[in-house]
Parts: sequence; C-alpha cells; structure tokens
Amino acid sequence: MVKSKKIFECNNCGHQSSKWTGKCIECNEWNTLSERILSSSRKNSVSKSLKTPQLINDIKGESSERIQINDQEFNRVIGNGLVKGSVILLGGEPGIGKSTLSLKIALTLQLKVLYISGEESNEQIKLRAKRLNYQNNQCFIYNETEINTIIKTSDEVTPKLIIIDSIQTIYNSEIDAIPGSVSQIKYSADVLIKFAKERSIPIIIIGHITKDGAIAGPKVLEHMVDTVLQFEGDKNHLYRLVRSIKNRFGSTNELGIYEMNEKGLQEVSSPSKMLISTNQEQLSGIALGCSLEGVRPIMIETQALTSPATYGNPQRSANGIDIKRLNMLLAVIEKRGGMKLSQKDVFLNITGGLKVQDPAIDLSLVSAILSSFFDFYIDHKVCFIGEVGLSGEIRPVSRINERIKEVTKMGIKTIYLSKYSKINTHENQLFELRKVGKLQEIIQQLFK
Repeated sequence: MVKSKKIFECNNCGHQSSKWTGKCIECNEWNTLSERILSSSRKNSVSKSLKTPQLINDIKGESSERIQINDQEFNRVIGNGLVKGSVILLGGEPGIGKSTLSLKIALTLQLKVLYISGEESNEQIKLRAKRLNYQNNQCFIYNETEINTIIKTSDEVTPKLIIIDSIQTIYNSEIDAIPGSVSQIKYSADVLIKFAKERSIPIIIIGHITKDGAIAGPKVLEHMVDTVLQFEGDKNHLYRLVRSIKNRFGSTNELGIYEMNEKGLQEVSSPSKMLISTNQEQLSGIALGCSLEGVRPIMIETQALTSPATYGNPQRSANGIDIKRLNMLLAVIEKRGGMKLSQKDVFLNITGGLKVQDPAIDLSLVSAILSSFFDFYIDHKVCFIGEVGLSGEIRPVSRINERIKEVTKMGIKTIYLSKYSKINTHENQLFELRKVGKLQEIIQQLFK
C-alpha cells in the first residue's frame, strides 16, 4: 500500500510546511497556504543519464540560428530574431495588449505556428485576427490547458513556434493544486522548457503580473526562461513599450515602441515624431529633451505647471518620472537658482505616457519648471540635454552625439548641453550648441 502525507504549500512563494498556519513564515502573506498530498513511493536512487561530460574545446561554437519575425520592434528587443529552443516570458498588466502582440507575431511569421490559448475560445481569437487584418495559413489555434495534452499535440503538429496564453491557466492533473498556483506554474514551465530545448522549438509564454508589477508566480520562473520581456504602458494612452529585463541571446538595453489603435498594435519606427506636440502656440511650461531608451535616442516633451499653494502644504505631482527626482531638482533650483518654490504647487508630466529614468532629461525638466515659474515661452526649436547635479552643475551624459543627431533630424536649431560634453563637431552644421556649466547660466541665458 502506497503511503501518503499531507503538506501545506504557500500559493505566493512556494514555501512548504508540515502544518497549517494563517501567515506564511517565508513571505509573510496571510491565508496563502493550501493543502497538498504527497506520495511516499519515490525511490531514492540516482537516475542513470546517457549524457557524458564534454570538453569545451570540442563543443561547436557556432552562432545560434534565429527565426526572423516580421516585426522590427520585437526583433530589436529580443536580439534580431528568435533563437531556436529559446523560451521567452512576456509579462504585462491585464488589457495592455499581450495577447494582441502574440497573435500578431503568429499571423505575420508565415511559418507553422501553434497558438495555445487557455483564456479565450477559438472564435474570440478569430475575431481578433480579423481586426488585425493579418493572415497565416499555417497558424493553428488550440484551446487546451492540460500540460501533458499540450505536449502531445505539439509533437503531432511539429510547429516552428509555440505561443502559450497564459502560463497561469496551464495545469497538470496529477498535481493536487489549482491552476495558477506556485506548484502548477513551476511544473508546467519546467515541462515546456525541456520540450523547447529537446525539439529546438522557440516558445513564447505569456504571464500575468501582480499589483506590484512583478510577474505572477514564483520568482524562479524568471530564472528558468531565457528571456523576460515587460510589456508596459498606460491604458489611457496610445503607446505601449516592450522592455527586455533579461536576455541570454541579446542586449537588455533595447526598447520596442507600439501604438495601439483600432487595427491593433502598430510599430512606431520614429517615436520622436509621435511624442512631440505639433501645437505651435507660444505656451509656457514646455521644454524639449532627449532620453536614451536602451540604445535608441528619443526626443520627448516635458510639461510643468507651478502655481501658488492655496491649501497649506504645497503639492508635488509627477507623471512619468520618479517623484523623488522632482523633489531633488526643486531643491537644487531653490538653493542654487534662488527661486522660491517652497510655497508653490508643482506638477510635472512626460507626454505620451512614457516613464523615463534617464537623468539626461534633468535639464529639460528644470527648464520647463522655470518656464512656468516665469510664465516665459521657450521656443519649440530649442532642446535641452544634460544632467543636473546637487551643486547646480550641468553634467555631461552618455551617447551625446547620437542624441544630437536625433534632435537635429527633428528640426532643432539650438541645443543646450554641458560644456564638458565631448562632441564631434562638423563643418556647416545647421544648429547651434550652447554649452553651459551651471544652473545659473541657463537662467541668465533663457530668462534674462
């Protein structure tokens, strides 16, 4: 007779305990422990493997073969194509467009693709495919959530690409846990990764995220896969960003930009044109900067509003940048520039719904705040590139020549930057470089 024993496993972190407790001692979450039954019929023998150690000099070091996708933005992020046998985890908020992007990849690849959906019916996927207006005669739609059945069907279809939507719906009937639990996700992901490596078939796995922005499930899931992509953006704005958090076959500094419209997700090849306003009105509180997203320079528009604080404590609000960065810049302006902002409400916004962490936009943020403070219009042909230090100095930033090339393509005639920047000057250049070293110089030149 096979003996069995009961354990309690945390659905949040996977910690196992011999008795039930209201609070997990590992992750400190409440009411996350569920009962599981383990069989004790396991054999304590070492499995025999047919694999043998191999000298590193005897291993063929040829570059991995890649499958090119008809989506230049996605290709850029993953490293110029899908590596055969690789596993990609694509995470994002509900409704951000993960399934739409995955279906677009499946329909534009023009190879045999198996799209496995555990969340939508075949008819719902067909409706989305019609809206996208792409067609692939070799795209198979399969509605299944049991992992063993999925592996068996994949062996029969022999696709060139498999898409799983989503990993939280996949389960194994032999595991006494609900789909989406830690044990189910770990087991299903392990089976899919082994299948991908043995058959040399790339797999794209869609994953949900928690309220904190992390991918739902065990953290080990991100370590198991080859590439982790974060699909982000504000659902109230048109633009969506695909960032690479981990990539074993490419750079993690790349960024893909999409525009969401009635036809689905469309690639944005020139984001600077989309993010800069075409409004020619002479409005104060607006300044242009250049941020580096990965290795791609993007021209952005920063907006600021300062007004007297009428409710006692001044308000500080920032959309698109870290609020701590805003507070630091306001302290520098007041200390080094002599502007009294302590009794002012300050609101800051990055247009297009982008979230920017590049310190090179400090100078444009400061200029936008000062423009609103003085109610002074800054010409839309002026751009600011530089980091602002605590002592008020204007510090140089990386890849300044690429940034200058990008902003001049957008018709910028005057560029403010650090005087310590190393620039490749050209004869007959059609723009003016104004080099500054301190915050006071910006105030004197712009608002004198």
